[in-house]
Amino acid sequence: MRNFIGKPAIAIGATAIFCLLPLGAAMAQDKAASLDDLLRQVEQGRVNDQREFRERERRFINARNERRSMLQRAVRERTAEENRSTQLEATFGENEIRTSELSAALDRRLGSLKELFGILQQVSGETMALLDNSLTSIQFPDRGEFLGGLATKMGTSSELASIEEIERLWYELQREMTEQGRVVRFSTTVLNTNGEAEEREVVRVGVFNVVSDGKYLQYSSKTRNLTELGRQPQQARFTDSAEDLSDKRVGQVVFGLDPTSGQILSLLLRSPTFADRVKMGGIVGYIIMALGVVALLIALERLLVLTLTANKVNRQLKSDELTGDNPLGRVLLASQKYRDADLETLELKLGEAILKETPALTRALMFLKIIAVVAPLLGLLGTVTGMIKTFQIITLYGTGDPTLMAGGISQALVTTVQGLSVAIPTVLLHTLVTGRSKKITHVLQEQSAGIVAERSEALHAQSA
Repeated sequence: MRNFIGKPAIAIGATAIFCLLPLGAAMAQDKAASLDDLLRQVEQGRVNDQREFRERERRFINARNERRSMLQRAVRERTAEENRSTQLEATFGENEIRTSELSAALDRRLGSLKELFGILQQVSGETMALLDNSLTSIQFPDRGEFLGGLATKMGTSSELASIEEIERLWYELQREMTEQGRVVRFSTTVLNTNGEAEEREVVRVGVFNVVSDGKYLQYSSKTRNLTELGRQPQQARFTDSAEDLSDKRVGQVVFGLDPTSGQILSLLLRSPTFADRVKMGGIVGYIIMALGVVALLIALERLLVLTLTANKVNRQLKSDELTGDNPLGRVLLASQKYRDADLETLELKLGEAILKETPALTRALMFLKIIAVVAPLLGLLGTVTGMIKTFQIITLYGTGDPTLMAGGISQALVTTVQGLSVAIPTVLLHTLVTGRSKKITHVLQEQSAGIVAERSEALHAQSA
């Protein structure tokens, strides 16, 4: 053992064998006590490695055989599918030939009926579109499904229409023609303005209008719903006739028909009311209308006061008793107070009395005149403002959509109309009130001049 250990070459060789040969996991962890143990461990590792190599080789061979068998199966399946594809292509060609022969035979057998079925398809399609938009669909909702199925069937070359279906199509056309001239009362579901569904009794006037409880209804062909119009016509003749038609069971009712099935009615509903037109004028429009109301109140007050004053003056003219409740009486009392004065003093005192009565007779007339002048100027201001707004919209969005400019143009036109509508009546009222005032003033001046003339005649008679 010592000699063996002492030989370096043998030791180096043993060490090389130990490094090159892989050991098992369990043996690699044990420390060799001697060279014999080391050789024994190396031998044991070599045996284990050979065993593992053989096991790996066996698994590899099995896997190779399995892949080979899979490849053979895939080749067989490919060959079978290729054969099946060849058979299907042959069958497809035969079917194409058979289909062409059968189509030609069907065309020959149909003959002129083919054109008839084509026309039937066209008529059924057009009838379905017509009836879907008709008000009679409220009563007969199931006919759209029949006509749609008939049009679809006629669009195929494999199915033909039966005699019953052709007769049903003729019957639907005849029923639609008949219902167009009838006024029918029936119950159906109606959506109110809050969107709630309720059962109501409605009256259908042909295919023109539907009313219920004195209100017009609108039918939507898309949703197939009958809806109460949120805004009813403002003209009394339309609402009154709708109420008469809803309430009256027998007899004749004057009712305006809409031949466009609601289009003219919708345009009528979109027409602005008086409140809408006032709102279009904006702030300037409200100011003009406020001035118009003020002018009207002032004119009415002046007319009332001047009319009462004129009646009192007329009574004073017919009476010999002087009273101080009217301008003429107060002027005559002033003449009595200064009856002993000289002619010039009397004339001055009468003129003073008339001047005292004039402010009460002409009160607020100047304000009416100012309103008559300012109202059209405010209308012009609203016009300029509306045109500025319109030009701003044109600058931002262009002229492609006229509805964007409608607001400014409406304000420009409405304020002008409002200004003229206030100014013209105010001018007339101012003229009327001024005439009343001047008439009373003329009576006072006339009576005063008469008193002065009588005094002058009396003085001339005394001097003569």
